[in-house]
Amino acid sequence: MLNSLQRHVRRFFRKSNQVNNEPINKVSLVIIILVDLFILSNVFWGLHDVGNWPITPQQQHPCYSDWSNYRQQTEDDKAFEFLQSALGRSQVDLALQENYQQISRDHLGQVSELCTEYASRYEQVDTSANQQRLADINQRQNTIAELAVANQQIREQYDSTLLESLAGQPEELSINTVEAAEAKRELDRNTAQIATLEAEIGSLEAEIVADPNSQPILDLLMDEAQFAQLEQQYERATFWHPTLEIFLQGLFLIPLLAIAWAVHQLAQRRGYGLVALLSWHLLVIFTVPLIVKVFQIFQVGALFTVLTEIALVLLGGLQFLVSYFYIFLIPLLGFGLIKFCQKVVFNPKVQAAGRVQKGRCIRCAKKIHRHEHHCPHCGYGQLRECPVCHESTYRLLPHCRACGAKVS
Repeated sequence: MLNSLQRHVRRFFRKSNQVNNEPINKVSLVIIILVDLFILSNVFWGLHDVGNWPITPQQQHPCYSDWSNYRQQTEDDKAFEFLQSALGRSQVDLALQENYQQISRDHLGQVSELCTEYASRYEQVDTSANQQRLADINQRQNTIAELAVANQQIREQYDSTLLESLAGQPEELSINTVEAAEAKRELDRNTAQIATLEAEIGSLEAEIVADPNSQPILDLLMDEAQFAQLEQQYERATFWHPTLEIFLQGLFLIPLLAIAWAVHQLAQRRGYGLVALLSWHLLVIFTVPLIVKVFQIFQVGALFTVLTEIALVLLGGLQFLVSYFYIFLIPLLGFGLIKFCQKVVFNPKVQAAGRVQKGRCIRCAKKIHRHEHHCPHCGYGQLRECPVCHESTYRLLPHCRACGAKVS
């Protein structure tokens, strides 16, 4: 097995830096490497774009986070806070339905119907009456803030005036512009006005919540069945999205691999050495991200989730032992794949039969003539002595071509 691996490694490097079995010059090798890096970067950019094409769970269910956060809040005024954010959002952002339509246009997939319904009801809140109420609330809040600042200043002067009075300082020498009695009356007036404004604000908030255009979205937010359906859809999308992303990226790579393989095989048959070299490099470049994606299948997505759940069951729910599970599982799978490739895909005996039929070298697969006993390209001997009739027969084939006896 080690000898076979070494042979494949030598063959890999030989195909990577030779044209018609002749080493290429260093300048050409540098150019090829630069081309490789450029193409590899573009392949990964393409994979990134393909990965962003399918709609993500957050984009497919954009209302889920807001809906979930609303249900988790326990404040008494959470309904008004939500409606206030809806009224404020309409002033600075795209309409919610328009934003959802843009998401659907830019990605593979559609925004969920529940979130579309959510957006429709969300935008109903934005009426001129509610906007006027919100403007009145903001105006009153600004007035309250101004009165609070004035009260703070009055308190500071009031405390200073009391100290001057206790010290017996004459009024004409006071540094304060307001007497203690007047400061007290103004402080009381401002406090009463603040209480009135707060009551008005509470009334306006209640009007916004009770508005007929506000009720549909509030009813939807508190609908248990609808939220349960949305949550189930979101969790299912989260489960399958990484797998879909890797699948589409694999579809992006497969045509590139197929074209590079076909061009390489054609160039080898026709003897186009430089084309064979370039297509071999492309084949290697396209294989690298494919191998990365194969490993990602075992790290993210549906298969990863299933294997993790199985591991947790087998290991008694100890999360850290999942790493041990993977450390032992992946090498076993790799060993199995290597054995399969050695026995089926790259079995020298299986390859030898096809190459002899096509008049090619048993080891390097280069075209040779029937009468040539050694490959002029790699020097490999094509024939051996039959142990039964002692005539020459092909290496690695199971029967002698002269007497038909089984030789291997």
